Amino acid sequence: MMRHGGFGFCLTGFCLGALVLASVLPGRAETEIYRLRYDASLFGVPIGRADFTSRLEDGAFDVSGRFASAGLARLFDRTDGTVSSQGRLAGDAVVPALYALDYKSGRKRETTSIRFAKGRIVETVVTPKPKKRGSDWINVSEKDLAGAMDPLSALLSPASGADQVCNRRFKVFDGEMRADIVFGPAGKGEEIGKDTITCRARVIPVSGYRKGRSTIAFLRDKARILVAFKPLGAKGHHTPVAARIGTKIGTVHVSGRPLQ
Repeated sequence: MMRHGGFGFCLTGFCLGALVLASVLPGRAETEIYRLRYDASLFGVPIGRADFTSRLEDGAFDVSGRFASAGLARLFDRTDGTVSSQGRLAGDAVVPALYALDYKSGRKRETTSIRFAKGRIVETVVTPKPKKRGSDWINVSEKDLAGAMDPLSALLSPASGADQVCNRRFKVFDGEMRADIVFGPAGKGEEIGKDTITCRARVIPVSGYRKGRSTIAFLRDKARILVAFKPLGAKGHHTPVAARIGTKIGTVHVSGRPLQ
């Protein structure tokens, strides 16, 4: 999945780092810096790790992260990369300015940059340039991109209260694929941990993918994704503390903790 410039590592749980920024951004003017680590495992075996630093100053946000495969997974798929998003917060509105992803997997390296102006995507550069698409490719249209944000900034929009944490929809573009990420209430017995709000998450592909691709069909129709949030402070903010992400080979478990 890493060919898609952001969903690959998001779907292993690492774009949760962006949610942390949304959860802890206070309304004060001074600089605020938060550092968090997310670890991912499959069948109890470590497969990945990501460290995020979130910075807020005078209404501007800057989220940057490093991610890598870990444990036995690194023996078969040595992946290392960085990701970042910058922009500003205008009330409850998130206005992205620049998104950048740079990763290397084995001998292959890919970079993606998305530039915004006045809330619109004005430039997308993917290197190396994607190969010519076949007739089964669903192209991304201008209509699809309207109101879309990158995978990090899309998740910065704060929930107005606990009852809204699991009632949100985000339009996301990673440089190649356009998809909607939809949060809804988890079912009975799906709760993760105690004293948390657990949401179901769905990824709905819109465009920028090949028709009939089994991975996309699984993601849309069968993937079971749960994200657990905890309240933070007295202002209605919530922070993600864990996730369970269904894949074709098993469930990826993601846990987050602050770094000093």
